[in-house]
Amino acid sequence: MPATRPGATASDGKARPTANDVAKIAGVSRSAVSFAFNSPEKLSTATRDRILAAAKELGYAPNTLARMLKAGQTQSLGVLLPQNLARIMENPYYSRFLTGVGQVCDEQGYTLLLTPPLRDSMLKAIPYAAVDGFIVCGLEHDRGEVAELRRRGIPFVLVDSSPHEGVSSVDVDDEGGAYDAVRHVLDLDHRRITLLSIDPGPERAERGYRGPLERRMAGATRALEEAGLSLADIEIVEVPATRMDGFRATKEFMATRPATAIVAMSDILAFGAVDALHDLGLQVPRDVSVTGYDDLPDASWMRPRLTTVRQAITTKGRTAADLLCSTIRGEDQHPHQMLGTHLIVRDSTAHAASGT
Repeated sequence: MPATRPGATASDGKARPTANDVAKIAGVSRSAVSFAFNSPEKLSTATRDRILAAAKELGYAPNTLARMLKAGQTQSLGVLLPQNLARIMENPYYSRFLTGVGQVCDEQGYTLLLTPPLRDSMLKAIPYAAVDGFIVCGLEHDRGEVAELRRRGIPFVLVDSSPHEGVSSVDVDDEGGAYDAVRHVLDLDHRRITLLSIDPGPERAERGYRGPLERRMAGATRALEEAGLSLADIEIVEVPATRMDGFRATKEFMATRPATAIVAMSDILAFGAVDALHDLGLQVPRDVSVTGYDDLPDASWMRPRLTTVRQAITTKGRTAADLLCSTIRGEDQHPHQMLGTHLIVRDSTAHAASGT
C-alpha cells in the first residue's frame, strides 16, 4: 500500500498519493520526481515518462501552492477590498478597475485573488490570502490593515487614499473633478442642489471625511464659495454606492426637500437617482439636472446620456498593478501617481427653470 503523510487525505476520504509513492512505483528517487514536474530537462525522456506514468496511475499532482509558499512566492496579486463581494460586484466601477489590474497580471504572469473582508474584518482576511502583494482599495495609511501589511513585510500599493511618504499610491484629482461638477450646475443657475455622496462609514464621526471624499468635498466647497455659498447651503445625503441606494435616497429627499440639481459622487448613484426621478414622473434635465462621477460605459448609453466626471478607472488599476509588481521586484521608490479628471457634459444637465 502506498506510503502516506499523516492526515493527507483526498475529498473522498482516501489517502492522497505523495511524491514518495510515485518514486517507489517508478523506481526512482524523490528528487527525480521533483525534476519530472519542475525541471524535466534534467532527466532522460524514458525516466521522465516512467515517472509521469506512475503519477497518472496514482492520481498524483504536485502541490504547487505549497511549493510556491516554501519559496516565498505565489505568483498571485491580491486586491484587498473594503466591502463584501456581493456589494462590490453591484458597482461596475470595480469591473473597470479590475480590468486594468488583470491586464498587468496577464502580462506579468500573475494570477489575481480578490480579498474581501473576512467576518466583516479586512484585518482578519490578510493572513488567509496567499499572495505576493496587495492592492489596497479605499484605506488610509494609518489604518490597522496597512500596519499589519507592514508588520508582515507584504508589498502593497494604496489606491484612493491620501499620499504618504514611504508608501506607493495611486489616486485621481478628486478635488478638481468635484469642483468641475458643482461649478457646472452652479453655472446653470441651480441653487437647490443635493450632493449625493458615497457613505464614508462610521469613521466619519470621529475623523471626518478622508481620502477621495475629503478631496471631493473640498472641490465642492471651493466651487460653492466662488458662488458665495457653502456646504451648509446645499443638501448632503450619504448612502452606500449602489444603484438601489441611489434610487431610494432620491425618492426620499425629493419628497421632503426637492432639488433642481443632483450632484452624485459616483455614476452608480446617479443611475439610481435618474431611475427615481423617472419613477416620480420628473423629466431629466427639464425638471432636475443630474451629474455623476466615473464615466462608466453605461453613462453614455442611458437616456438621457449622463453628464459626469471622467476618471481613468482602468488606467488606475493598471498603474496600481504596475507599481505593485515593481515593489515585489524590489524596484519601488514609493512613487505617488495622480491621474487627472475631466467633466464630460452630455444631456442630463440643463439651465434651472426660471424661479427655481
